[in-house]
Amino acid sequence: MLEVNGFYNMDCMEGMKQFPDKFFDWAIVDPPYGGNDAIGIKNGSGHAASRKDYHVFKNEKPEEEYFKELARVSKNQIVWGGNFFGLSGGYICWNKHGTAFGEAELAYCSKIKSVVVFDYIWNGMLQENMKDKEVRIHPTQKPVTLYEWLLSRFATAGDKILDTHVGSASSLVACYNMGFEYVGFEIDPVYYKAASDRLESVKTQMKLF
Repeated sequence: MLEVNGFYNMDCMEGMKQFPDKFFDWAIVDPPYGGNDAIGIKNGSGHAASRKDYHVFKNEKPEEEYFKELARVSKNQIVWGGNFFGLSGGYICWNKHGTAFGEAELAYCSKIKSVVVFDYIWNGMLQENMKDKEVRIHPTQKPVTLYEWLLSRFATAGDKILDTHVGSASSLVACYNMGFEYVGFEIDPVYYKAASDRLESVKTQMKLF
């Protein structure tokens, strides 16, 4: 079995096979919704100095087997883009005050039957917390504050958290900040490196205080 509090550059389907049934209390995931590929920055700075700094994000929608395996290894699930996958049940609505890519995003939540709303601006260069703006390193990056809200709202002390598509590592940063054990997977080596660097930077800063 892989170690807890580990972040792995591997296919999540292979990774989940190494854990027993219901090992994780929560799977909080943001799998690709399908459609056109997206372009992100690969140097981890949020800025592109030249065309070589861009990296293509493969937007391949997961197969049904992925959701079966996710349900096997986790007791509860929050799935961003659940509306794209036909998941029925309760939903979390993140009102991000967006424009081109939608005003809000939806996440299926297995723990609720209604709809709850989290309001947090995340629209291009405009962010709710402009004093401590997050550097964008992934095309589908979500704010750490969003994941901290999810954990404070739904998880309890001692819970183990799984993220199968880590992307920018916002979820793992939130877990680390709040003391939750986690396991994360990212199959893309370029984004894995950028996300690892981000997570390690947070850990180093925390040790300094």
